[in-house]
Amino acid sequence: MGFFGFLDFTKEGPGISKDAPKKKAFFAFFETFFRNFFKFFSLNIALVVMSLPILTHGFAFAGLTNVTRNIARDKHSFGLSDFFSTIRKNWKQALAVGIINSVVLYVLIFAIRFYDNEYVASGSTLSFAGFVLSITFLFIFLMMNFYIYTLMITFGFSLKMLYKNSLKFVFVNLWRNLLCGICLLATYAVYVGVLLLAGGDLRVFLLETIVAIATLPAFRFLMIQYFTFGSIKKYIIDPYYAEHPDADIEKRRDLGLEVPEEDDDEEEPLHWE
Repeated sequence: MGFFGFLDFTKEGPGISKDAPKKKAFFAFFETFFRNFFKFFSLNIALVVMSLPILTHGFAFAGLTNVTRNIARDKHSFGLSDFFSTIRKNWKQALAVGIINSVVLYVLIFAIRFYDNEYVASGSTLSFAGFVLSITFLFIFLMMNFYIYTLMITFGFSLKMLYKNSLKFVFVNLWRNLLCGICLLATYAVYVGVLLLAGGDLRVFLLETIVAIATLPAFRFLMIQYFTFGSIKKYIIDPYYAEHPDADIEKRRDLGLEVPEEDDDEEEPLHWE
């Protein structure tokens, strides 16, 4: 059984040529975002609506992760069609991850507030240590979420392996994770800064809310792909293909990876369990 397991893509594509000129990631990211702006608009609305029942946000996160991963890899995406197709294929794990993440975030935020109040009231070293540990665990868990959904839609991992491998990637790709987090915080700060400058003007608040809904989700998910997929490719995908050079030609194309041209017509499709 190959490592892709859960994938069942059917779209065709040529992949990325090794001779194609490479743009700097910074410029490539913004060019990609604005080139797909209107496609992202409808996806952002779908994500917000589907996330209103908070425990179902895992569906929307899985769907948008698939679309932004493909677009970041220069692969064509049908937008909403791929969004809902991904949800249908991954709904069990997406639902479970959405529930688990909601519970873990609630517990960590509760712990942070609890230890903060305890430290203010008593000044105890134990309360301060609990506060610091809770903050640390929260940051680690948030960075794990840079990977959980990409691993879910790309590989056939069990729920346990999703979280285990995501935790490993937090430390394996730590500096990029931190840089991604800083960039995301800077993005959020722009939105918050506009509200502060508006001085509580209701019209600005409503406009800002509309703009955030229409732009922020896909912007965030696409940015995460630019910071994280290279590490996933380096530590999971490349080692697999080093051992299986002729395997999964179509799966490689679906990820925008190079394929050995001489093997294109000879490769037999694999049957996944």
